[in-house]
Amino acid sequence: MAAMSLFDSVPTDAFQFGYGPQFDARKVSEALHLRKEDVSHLASVSVKSVRYDDAIPEQVRERLAEIANTMNLVASTFDGDAAKTATWFLTRNPLLGDVSPRDMIRLGRYERLRRFIINAMRERDTQRYEPEVSA
Repeated sequence: MAAMSLFDSVPTDAFQFGYGPQFDARKVSEALHLRKEDVSHLASVSVKSVRYDDAIPEQVRERLAEIANTMNLVASTFDGDAAKTATWFLTRNPLLGDVSPRDMIRLGRYERLRRFIINAMRERDTQRYEPEVSA
């Protein structure tokens, strides 16, 4: 995989969430086992307004689309393997303070997680493509 570029922010849809009008926000919620209360907190909307039909609140759609893109970005590091990626999101990670990425999202720390992922990918790509210096 080449170093991350400007256009890598819209990764391949490993989870089949869809893009644009075909985006299925419910699939994101299901993939992360998010309850309506979690989605409500993430999108800053009332629990009663969380829905996944044509009347989905724009805040819910936007936030879940952002999370979907991040999940697919992580999937690219696992060669598009959605099962491995889902496992990564659900597993406690010592580099995240022994909290799972899913729980970081649930607890409102999505932006921190996203920055962590981007920095880790950038660091990995930098290490992968730096020429070794012989002594």
